[in-house]
Amino acid sequence: MNVFILLSPLFATLISAQSPIEKAEAAFQELQAFYNTTTGIWNTCGWWNGANCMTVVADLAAVDASILAEATSIFATTYQQAPAVNPMPAIYKTNSITGFEETHYGDGWPGNSTVKISRKKRDSTSVVPAEWLDGYYDDDAWWALAWIAAYDVTQNQTYLALAEGIFQDMTQGGPTNCSNGGIYWNTKHSYVNAIANELFFDVAAHLANRVPADSKDYYVNSAQNQLAWFQQSGMINADNNINDGLTADCKNNGQTVWSYNQGVILGGLVELNKAAPNTSYLDLANTIANAAITNLTDENMIVHDTCEPKCGPDGTQFKGIFIRNLALLREAAPQETLYSDVIKACAGSIWTNDRDASNNSLSVDWSGPLIAPANASTHSSAMDALVADIGVEGGCSPSDPSSAGLQLSPSPAGTKASC
Repeated sequence: MNVFILLSPLFATLISAQSPIEKAEAAFQELQAFYNTTTGIWNTCGWWNGANCMTVVADLAAVDASILAEATSIFATTYQQAPAVNPMPAIYKTNSITGFEETHYGDGWPGNSTVKISRKKRDSTSVVPAEWLDGYYDDDAWWALAWIAAYDVTQNQTYLALAEGIFQDMTQGGPTNCSNGGIYWNTKHSYVNAIANELFFDVAAHLANRVPADSKDYYVNSAQNQLAWFQQSGMINADNNINDGLTADCKNNGQTVWSYNQGVILGGLVELNKAAPNTSYLDLANTIANAAITNLTDENMIVHDTCEPKCGPDGTQFKGIFIRNLALLREAAPQETLYSDVIKACAGSIWTNDRDASNNSLSVDWSGPLIAPANASTHSSAMDALVADIGVEGGCSPSDPSSAGLQLSPSPAGTKASC
């Protein structure tokens, strides 16, 4: 007797996802289970985490044309809806003596946001950078990078203009009292930390490769000046790891070496090398990347942060940011096979050991076992590794789209190509 079983599309995806691109697509489906079309952000994670959720969607759309239409719709919805739940001014952040940073939004956010941006529904070309600012320059920069990523796959000039506007606000964050350079963490000028300064550098370098030629020099100079200051600031320690920030008297504070602080600078150096080629940029990136891998990976080459398994809602995002930027360096320095090994190990372990097989949700400890429930932050962070693995495993990638048998859509020099 023959028995025929009709599988639902979702169940078929759960059991059949084998290639890196199929796994990333399955993760994308689950990420969108968290997406709230009313708020334009992802339920269960914070404001800045939402920018990183959007970035990983854009990164997948850059290498997988099958999700491009849905991704484009997500960008448009977030552009219209998210400013109304900007947590400013209730948001505040704390930084413990060990460098454990945590964002506090107020009870019930985003449902009871204390400030609703006063505005009429605007057309899709209106650019109001202030709607995306929350008083912390690192949060602002995450949104700038998210809109740059959205621009890369849509070529929507409004998104690029928004990123430029956010960057211009960030320039008001400095100079600091430390060697008359860099920017502060927030508008209250309370702390000089690594992440805000790396992100300032990263956004400037990204913009240098995307703005018209008559604006390029401004962003190249901004990135170069910021990099020079950062290198002499003392935040890069003797082991070539980046600590959390500086003391009030401008010394390395010795606080935690978080994975995202080792990652953001890599992407900035890759972008700056595209805009103004200089071998020292990739040399520095390779030095920092190798030091980070030595310090942050276990015997199976899986990346970890010291807060695991009980990372707060900020720490759960960090590792994906590192892997995303390590993937950019891998493309720029393919001879460094270690990067491919780390990406492949992390992606493989996430899928095998850190995934709820019932819905493909991904959690915080990439070595496993799964720590339930996953949320949009843990999931999008782990999804960064799955997307990075597409290029490693020879699937469709910006540098090798033909391997997936797909066609490239137009893309400007220095940006990703959608395939």
